[in-house]
Amino acid sequence: MIDFILHVIFWTLALYGLFELIKNIIYLYTYTNLKSEGIYIIVAVKNQEDKIEGFMRSFLFKILYGKEDSLKNIIVTDLRSTDNTKEILKKLSDDYEILKVASWKDCKEIMDNIDQV
Repeated sequence: MIDFILHVIFWTLALYGLFELIKNIIYLYTYTNLKSEGIYIIVAVKNQEDKIEGFMRSFLFKILYGKEDSLKNIIVTDLRSTDNTKEILKKLSDDYEILKVASWKDCKEIMDNIDQV
């Protein structure tokens, strides 16, 4: 009888662990890649080093901590800025994983191939 109880406990814990592992894999796959469905926001910027960090941080704060759960795809494209806008955006993309920085050409390529992602 004790063997049966120990086996039930063992298999219950094993199934629970497997369920948690599958749930984490699905979460990582869903929220770390660009999704083929959903809402994409593309922000095009040029020479905005004085304003871009404040704007993007407030925008991302509203997205991440607001009530909008379906919006997880944000692409910022730099239109050949001559100031430090692109470097600021790259730093922000390191801080926020939902933010992707791309050139206009790369952005167009991403959008053309969105069904393949």
